[in-house]
Amino acid sequence: MKKAVYIIEKDPKWLIREERRVYEARADGKLARKRKRFRLIDVFAGAGGMTLGFSKSFGHAFDSVWANDFNDYCVKTYKANFGDHCLSGDIVDILDDPAVKIPKADVVIGGPPCQGFSLLNKNREGDPRKQLWRPYFEIVERSGAQVFVMENVPQLLNSFEHGEIMGTAEAMGFKVWGDVLCAADYGVSQTRRRAFMIGCKFFDPAEVFPPRKSHFNPSKNGSGQTSFLKADGNGCLPNAVKWRTVRDAIADLPRPKGTEIRKEDPPLDLHFGRTPTATSLARYKAIPKEGMNRFDLQERARELTPACWIRKKEGGTDLFGRLWWDRPAFTIRTEFFKPEKGRYLHPKQHRPITHREAARLQSFPDDFVFKGSKIEIARQIGNAVPPLLAARVADVVYMLLTMNNR
Repeated sequence: MKKAVYIIEKDPKWLIREERRVYEARADGKLARKRKRFRLIDVFAGAGGMTLGFSKSFGHAFDSVWANDFNDYCVKTYKANFGDHCLSGDIVDILDDPAVKIPKADVVIGGPPCQGFSLLNKNREGDPRKQLWRPYFEIVERSGAQVFVMENVPQLLNSFEHGEIMGTAEAMGFKVWGDVLCAADYGVSQTRRRAFMIGCKFFDPAEVFPPRKSHFNPSKNGSGQTSFLKADGNGCLPNAVKWRTVRDAIADLPRPKGTEIRKEDPPLDLHFGRTPTATSLARYKAIPKEGMNRFDLQERARELTPACWIRKKEGGTDLFGRLWWDRPAFTIRTEFFKPEKGRYLHPKQHRPITHREAARLQSFPDDFVFKGSKIEIARQIGNAVPPLLAARVADVVYMLLTMNNR
């Protein structure tokens, strides 16, 4: 730590150059080939979107050594992609079992269930899931991790629990910083916004977090070539490119076939559709243009519009919405196959997006293996941290850990 602080004091732009070096080395696959590798634990791992962003598949030098999730299907998916070290079950029960040994790790990552904080949860006051960050920190302590990353909905950062989390982490010797990141700023074809808290025992993460953007919104940032100084608060990497769009992610896919998981190689295995009712199909056809939604449906075909939508004059502007080809998608949730739940209609075809399209909009590669039924896989996709977003967070963690090993 002292050496790193000395370098920064002598050369204030050292961190900026180091971040760029790590980002470019990972993109070239050089970090994954490094002899020095770091051990990772993923708590509340889900399908493993965060682990994937930290893994060799995304060019990183992190090895998953232990993981946990309550959902058996998520555990099967995690094992299929990362190895047989993911435990299924309630994390509290697991930690109470004397036979369970938490291995040593350099970093602990994970997202305690977000429903306790989400605005979609109408009963969030007193929700016991808001306290699942406590066993998360027990794992941080048992593993001896020097860095942790906690992910959740943006509302976490304005909650009472946020103060409790900060206090607990600081009492354990961590310096902590948090921010809300937009996935589109980091290469994901989706404007999903998630809160990340990063803690480090040997360096102030506020100096390096959030990571600078690798992509920029062309409608707001012009060329995106803002100052490289961290103090900007809006800075991009010098080689930043435009946001990836829905077209970038899914335009090469053929029309879907069938309504079940297909016995074909990726990407076609998860590229299946639904059988809409005649009314649903008529609704799709009544709003054929990109960007349309339930209000356009009401204006163009009132007789096809559900009465509850007519009564609801405000809110929910993306319900029954059609995606734009040349913009990122909005947040992909667990019921993306139901257009009445959000902006999930294909830009041109009269159907909701498929599981494969949703996975690509989340930045999952086609060779990632999902286990379970259609419903379970949809939940895994919608609940995941986009791996490309996780990879940029992993860049910061890698920079911190290598800084401590200089």
